[in-house]
Amino acid sequence: MLPAVLSALLLASAPAPALDWRTPFEKGNGNTTTTHAECISYYQQLDAAYPEIQLREVGQTDSGRPLHEVVVSLDGDFEPASVRAKNRRVVFIQNGIHPGEPEGIDASMMLARDYVQKKELRRQLADMVLVIIPIYNVDGSLNRNSTTRTNQNGPESYGFRGNARNLDLNRDYIKQDSRNARAFAQLFQRWQPEVYVDTHTSNGADYQYTMTLIATQKDKLHPALSQYMQQRLLPALYGGMDKKKWYLTPYVDFEGRTPDARGLVGFLETPRYSTGYTTLFNTIGFVTETHMLKAYTPRVRATYDFLDLLIRQVHQDGAALAQARATATQQTREQQRFVLGWQLDTTRAERFTFRGFAGKTKPSDVSGLPRLYYDRQAPYTKSIPYYNTFRPTTTVQRPRAYVVPQAWGEVVERLRLSGVQMRPLSADTVINGESYYIQDYKTAPRPYEGHYLHSQVQVRPVQQPRSFLRGDYLISLDQPAARYLIETLEPQATDSFFAWGFFDSVLQQKEHFSDYVFEDIAADLLRRKPELRAQLEEKKKQDPAFAASAAAQLDWVYRQSDHYETSHLRYPVLRVL
Repeated sequence: MLPAVLSALLLASAPAPALDWRTPFEKGNGNTTTTHAECISYYQQLDAAYPEIQLREVGQTDSGRPLHEVVVSLDGDFEPASVRAKNRRVVFIQNGIHPGEPEGIDASMMLARDYVQKKELRRQLADMVLVIIPIYNVDGSLNRNSTTRTNQNGPESYGFRGNARNLDLNRDYIKQDSRNARAFAQLFQRWQPEVYVDTHTSNGADYQYTMTLIATQKDKLHPALSQYMQQRLLPALYGGMDKKKWYLTPYVDFEGRTPDARGLVGFLETPRYSTGYTTLFNTIGFVTETHMLKAYTPRVRATYDFLDLLIRQVHQDGAALAQARATATQQTREQQRFVLGWQLDTTRAERFTFRGFAGKTKPSDVSGLPRLYYDRQAPYTKSIPYYNTFRPTTTVQRPRAYVVPQAWGEVVERLRLSGVQMRPLSADTVINGESYYIQDYKTAPRPYEGHYLHSQVQVRPVQQPRSFLRGDYLISLDQPAARYLIETLEPQATDSFFAWGFFDSVLQQKEHFSDYVFEDIAADLLRRKPELRAQLEEKKKQDPAFAASAAAQLDWVYRQSDHYETSHLRYPVLRVL
């Protein structure tokens, strides 16, 4: 039973001052979204009028403007540590990562207002706290225009997808090039929410749905949380949205990239994305994607209703959610093998009833060649396969600890921002462990979000003693950030720091030799080491191109000698087993 004081707080909605509490969206013509200044001003008014709401600055963005958070807490407790001590669930809503997709910005303003003004809604916050980032990409929201969202049906004007550095912030959660992402990491770690929502507008096909939904990929989520999400949370959300006539579908990515709905393919969110990052900390994540071609008002209303349903379900099901997360947290601390890569299993599919429009072709007025269009006069509803099972392709044994040299300050900073506990070495020391030597990798020919991404990384593990300096960091895996550490510090992981190019300088050899000088040294080495001569001869037999190249043979001998630098191609992070 709730304490009497809290019961009074829940039911006694404070009388609203004589102000017009309509948001800019509600005052407009149904096709307008708030500006950044209007949004922050509105939350300032709510903060001033209601003790249950607090607006505060929580970091800087690349625009030089602050990042804000809004906290809705019925007892006026706005401190994360205190909230967690009270065993309250936290729902974290982020809006405007792509400011041209602003439905969540407008919906959350109405939601925060309604949850303090309406008695029935206040009850839902009895054992939980609502955290809202009003506009995450402040930079892009200030770059307002009416043309860049070419495929979108309103609103009349909106922000731009790129931030002040032209970064897509929904690819920046691991590399954290932006101040926005670094501020987010600190805020997320402070709150450690049970559920996270990132609000968007879709691109792509045409279909009957106003909203599509990306849920954390079930195989990447810890099994305890995955079971809870699949069996309880998602059915409640789909059922609730159905009752409101906002029929939901998984995010529409057609199998085979064809418009005839042969099947849908699940979205594999790697840690560069918001919900890929939050999953590393056992947080259930959702990305709402309202449909770009629907009118703006229903897109905002659908987003509002989804967020409201989610809050209600977390309130109703808080104990089960807490238990699932506690199990996931404990088992993650004990988990010995972790997955670094995933592949879609095309032999496994669920069935899903999809509401689409027939995809057809007709001659293009531009090229005269066949072009795709969706015939809204030909709607259909049919059962199609939904491919959403992913299988591990690469796994790794959990080390006891990592050692990260302090020289790699950009990496150390990002680890710290994501809540990693690190112990600096108190003295110079030698540590025995497993080093990786980079055997092979592929690099993208063009930059992606400011980096030349590496993929298909192959490593050769070597047990060896390594010298480290006082101030280098020993990082135990016995901590909540264990999975984050593995997916960022294991170079084979899709979004590792190595993949993003943070360790590229080890890929370049620093010392070399002059052929005419090393010829005599190499000949002497082969005379003193007959076994090395035998290896050289065998390699020549097996590789005709090698046998025909004097330079390649001399380089091979150099790499087997003590003259070759041991740091070349050696990954700087040591695994302590």
